[in-house]
Amino acid sequence: MAPHFVFPPNLRALEEQEEDEHQHNRLSVQNPIDLDPLRPAELEEFVKGVSFDLSDKELFCIEEQDVFDRVYTLVRSFSSLTPSCKFILVESLRSNLSVLLPNVDSLVRVSQGQDDNETPMLDRVTSHRNAFKIYTFFLLHIILAEEFNNGSSNNPKVTASSRKKQPVNLWNWELQRGRMLNLIANSLEINLALLFGSADPDENYLSFIVKNSFSMFENTMLLKDSETKDALCRIIGACATKYHYTEQSSASIMHLIHKYDFVVIHMADAVALAEKKYGDGTLAISLIREIGRTNPKAYVKDTAGAENVGRFLVELADRLPKLMSTNIGLLVPHFGGESYKIRNALVGVLGKLVAKAFKDVEGEVSSKSVRLRTKQAMLEILLERCRDVSAYTRSRVLQVWAELCEEHSVSIGLWNEVATVAAGRLEDKSAIVRKSTLNLLIMMLQHNPFGPQLRIASFEATLEQYKKKLNELEPDKLSEGMKDGVHSDNDSCNDEGEVDNANAEEVANHQSESLTDSLPHMEQEIAHKDSSVPDVGNLEQTRALVASLEAGLKFSKCISATMPTLVQLMASSSATDVENTILLLMRCRQFQIDGAEACLRKMLPLVFSQDKSIYEAVENAFVTIYIRKNLVETAKNLLNLAIDSNVGDLAALEFIVGALVSKGDISSGVISALWDLFCFNVNGTTAEQSRGALAILCMAAKSSTEILGSHLQDIIDIGFGRWAKVEPLLARTACIAIQRLSEEDKKKLLLSNGSRIFGILESLITGFGLPDNIWYAAADKAIGAVYMIHPTPENLAADLVKKSLSSVIDGSTVDALHNDINSGTCSVLTTVQVAKLSRYLFVTSHVAMNQLVYVESCVRKIQKQKSNKEKVDAEGTANAETQKDSSINAELGLAASEDAVLDTLAERAEKEIVSSGSSEKNLIGECAPFLSKLCRNFSLMQKYPVLQASAMLALCRFMIIDANYCDANLQLLFTVVENAPSEIVRSNCTIALGDLAVRFPNLLEPWTENMYARLRDPSVSVRKNAVLVLSHLILNDMMKVKGYINEMAVRVEDHDGRISNLAKLFFHELSKKGSNPIYNLLPDILGKLFTQDLQKESFCNIMQFLIGSIKKDKQMESLVEKLCNRFSGVTDARQWEHISYCLSQLSFTEKGMKKLIELFKTYEHALSKDSVMDHFRNIINKGKKFAKPELKVCIEEFEEKLNKFHMEKKEQEVTARNAEIHRQKVGNIEGFPMARNDGEESAESEIAEGVQDGEVINASIEGETESLHDESASKIVESEESSGASSEVTEQEEGETEIQSLRVNRKGISQSQDKEGHVKDLKGVSATTRRSTGSRSNKR
Repeated sequence: MAPHFVFPPNLRALEEQEEDEHQHNRLSVQNPIDLDPLRPAELEEFVKGVSFDLSDKELFCIEEQDVFDRVYTLVRSFSSLTPSCKFILVESLRSNLSVLLPNVDSLVRVSQGQDDNETPMLDRVTSHRNAFKIYTFFLLHIILAEEFNNGSSNNPKVTASSRKKQPVNLWNWELQRGRMLNLIANSLEINLALLFGSADPDENYLSFIVKNSFSMFENTMLLKDSETKDALCRIIGACATKYHYTEQSSASIMHLIHKYDFVVIHMADAVALAEKKYGDGTLAISLIREIGRTNPKAYVKDTAGAENVGRFLVELADRLPKLMSTNIGLLVPHFGGESYKIRNALVGVLGKLVAKAFKDVEGEVSSKSVRLRTKQAMLEILLERCRDVSAYTRSRVLQVWAELCEEHSVSIGLWNEVATVAAGRLEDKSAIVRKSTLNLLIMMLQHNPFGPQLRIASFEATLEQYKKKLNELEPDKLSEGMKDGVHSDNDSCNDEGEVDNANAEEVANHQSESLTDSLPHMEQEIAHKDSSVPDVGNLEQTRALVASLEAGLKFSKCISATMPTLVQLMASSSATDVENTILLLMRCRQFQIDGAEACLRKMLPLVFSQDKSIYEAVENAFVTIYIRKNLVETAKNLLNLAIDSNVGDLAALEFIVGALVSKGDISSGVISALWDLFCFNVNGTTAEQSRGALAILCMAAKSSTEILGSHLQDIIDIGFGRWAKVEPLLARTACIAIQRLSEEDKKKLLLSNGSRIFGILESLITGFGLPDNIWYAAADKAIGAVYMIHPTPENLAADLVKKSLSSVIDGSTVDALHNDINSGTCSVLTTVQVAKLSRYLFVTSHVAMNQLVYVESCVRKIQKQKSNKEKVDAEGTANAETQKDSSINAELGLAASEDAVLDTLAERAEKEIVSSGSSEKNLIGECAPFLSKLCRNFSLMQKYPVLQASAMLALCRFMIIDANYCDANLQLLFTVVENAPSEIVRSNCTIALGDLAVRFPNLLEPWTENMYARLRDPSVSVRKNAVLVLSHLILNDMMKVKGYINEMAVRVEDHDGRISNLAKLFFHELSKKGSNPIYNLLPDILGKLFTQDLQKESFCNIMQFLIGSIKKDKQMESLVEKLCNRFSGVTDARQWEHISYCLSQLSFTEKGMKKLIELFKTYEHALSKDSVMDHFRNIINKGKKFAKPELKVCIEEFEEKLNKFHMEKKEQEVTARNAEIHRQKVGNIEGFPMARNDGEESAESEIAEGVQDGEVINASIEGETESLHDESASKIVESEESSGASSEVTEQEEGETEIQSLRVNRKGISQSQDKEGHVKDLKGVSATTRRSTGSRSNKR
């Protein structure tokens, strides 16, 4: 009988000589062979010899000493063998083991037939067991050795050429490894009880298998081979489940999960495979218990392990939902742990369980009810977790709800509850939570059970009809219910006829089956709007349908109510917020949610976003919503947008239309359809639609100028024809079209219709065919068109100004009008129409502005022509004389003098617009002094506010053109901008100030404070424009940030939300410039805010926002020093509180905390205030979170020092106050006259002394106080009742006297005045005391 084979700790251990007696019968290596001297051919012969013996002899010949030694020698040197030798050896061992496995079953049958002689049978079993163990040991060792060799020799930089040089042979290690491991896995799945004599194999065998299998799980490259990974999972499952090696396997699995993130999924596969193959979930339950037993605090420190454990739980729940659902109670306590990663995982587990663990409905009624209660409890936990303290967990639970909605695992009864929670999370402070919320709402809309249309009106109409139907079906039930005291469905309606939600949900829960059946009917009924109500079935089905309709109506209202929040989210600084909000709004529009269309219009301004992803989201949404396959429909969508949009939306629409035309998304077919609509070629086209079509064509012309050239005649005939009277804005749009013509089309227009078009524009400007509210906009564009296409626009403009003036007054009344304006009377002005004068001022000022632009454009043209000529001359081959002349001119500076002459001419031309240098006055210059006098006549302006608006607008334009005129009228402008009663005038002047600051910064610089003063204007419109103007000037470096920036900071807390957002945007953009100017401005802002009457909450919000924009640690540390030093020069307790609040808002670093501790002397005097102390405690709590052990000790010592100093200061204050009170009392006693004739007056003084003594807080004089009380009380009355009343009144008046003394102290009144006033007060008090005491005695 061969010796027993025992698994050694390692391969080399087989060579050791066993000396112990009880180990003599173990199989070990006796004569190992040295393979190094052998040549390759000899080595191959040696391997073939071993292979021949293994195949020729019996399977268990491996236990023969000679064969065992030779196989051991080859296995020991396996890494040095050639590929062919490796292949031969592995195939021999593997084939022998694969043949041995079926023989184990034959041994069972043979043993059952032999009952007499068992010795040969036992020998055979022993031989089989030895061979089984030896083959397994050698194969596993080969796998480990080859994996180690491959891992150490693998070079990731192996080139393609080096791979090609490797010989092609039969040795494919990955294939062989998979076969070997599968064979070992198969060996564990046969019946090994006979081989090992018990149900479980011996410990050494299992330990060796499990240990090495788990070690292979640590190799990520090995696990990429699916065959190898599956074999390892089978081995782990069999050992842990079949052979009860659960405890050790669980420990190894947990170790691997904590250490390596890539094994999580494979471990879950192994555990799930074990449960499914053997029907035993022991391993899974053991792991769940192990995780549940772990202290939640351990996961806080081991964040990587917590994440891996969480992923494992989710994967396990996905694979074994029913088993997990029965053991989930072991994990629920971890919801109270601090590790958000574990909570995230448990939320994911609950989601998997809700979706998968409760799908089948088989089983008894009791078990079904238990499972339903379990599911309901899980759903309640998921709802509760939506309010988790961690944003990551809130985000994860919302993702889980989205997955449940997608899998239709949320009941109708719970649908609205989830929607309500999600709607609330839209305002979450965390961006990741908002993103998950938006995705959840998108998913809820996409998979809603209420139908494809969610209009509130449709639901209300259908619901009303089916309520009536329900009332008709249950008249008897209604009366019975009333008799029995049970409320029927009709009783649950409120005054508006809406059904109570609780009832509806109860009905839905009780009638879930009929509700599901009736859903198709409900969708059909929502689609139908007929007055007749189809019969959906019996009473129960009708009731279920009503409950469904009520739930659908509630869901629609819930989504519709989120529209204002979604509009705010589109202005979010987070790109994901904007993108997902747009996607949600598109889905809302698809389901016809009320308000979705209007909200989508508000996304248009986002095309100007600098974030490319936001622009792409807007563009994609625009194309999806408005660009259709039907060309006419697309054209109508676009023109409707143009008709309904405001000025800002039109600018955005123009930008996106231009981009889509360039890309080709708006095709030539759409352009043709727009022309058809403009020309009224489509039936039913209105004048408004025609104007909208032309507006879109003008927008498209910015990208493709030839679009307008093909319909010049149509633009003139329709734009200025009879349709312009029907739609007055059509003429303005036609003027815009003329301005956007290409140069070639302008020439064609001048040749064909030049005189006609200028005549039309002149009549439009000087005529009275348009109403006032439209004329100004049309005249603006008409004058612009004149300057754009006329060859000599100044001539036509002069005629326009003359005709406009002649329409107002004739020559004889000009002097009289001037005299009236100078004297302040209105005799002539009353005969002049104010509207005409307003129009004249508008035309004159607008012509002046266009003339300025025209002069500048002419200068640019000359400069461009000059540069082109120089470029051509430089490129051309000029002769020597030309080159010589040009070089001489350059030396003499003639080229520079030409530029100077051009600049002089341009400057002169600009000056001559308003006021010429000569004594002669030009056309517009004649108007300038008149306008100035008119605007200075404030009484006249107040009488005609429309005239003041036009006059001030014209004045501002003249000031922009001419510096001298600007300087002469600046004081007038600021007087009007501050005192004008019309907010329109103040807004216009505020905007003009921005233009003046750009054009003449030196003139406006002394008036900077007055410009900032506009931020305090009572009008929302003026403040908004002031914020915009100042933001533009400062952010574009056209105005320095002066010492008045605190006014802008106050606007952060403006009552108007838009102004507040604009101010925040300003500071956000300012913080991006350079090294963050806010850091330098913050001390100045803080000092100025102290002097303003701001509420505490507003001050805190402003400073929190400003400090939040400072991110650099060095700046934070410097601010600590600056703020601490501010304490030393401040005595106001309110300022102490504000400074300490600012300190508490800083992001402290280690250096910052040390600096705060070092500067203790600067703020120690302020620590007596509780509010200041609270802010310092917040700082300390922040510091403890990031502090290292050494710093933490310093912070704790600092905290003790603060608390000690705070208590000492409080005690000093109390002592000082008591001393002051006592001093006042002594002074009052000395001030009384020594001899008093009236006994009552003496009693009064004693009562006063008692009252004063009652205020003393110090315990040392408490006895004196009590004696004075008793004495004063006994002197007033003798009876016990009266004495009790007296002491009671005295206690009441003690508080009053204390307040008096505190007020005197605070105001700092002199001692003599204090004594005198105090005596008077006490006399009043004692008199009151006597009256009160007497009345109480009488009553008693």
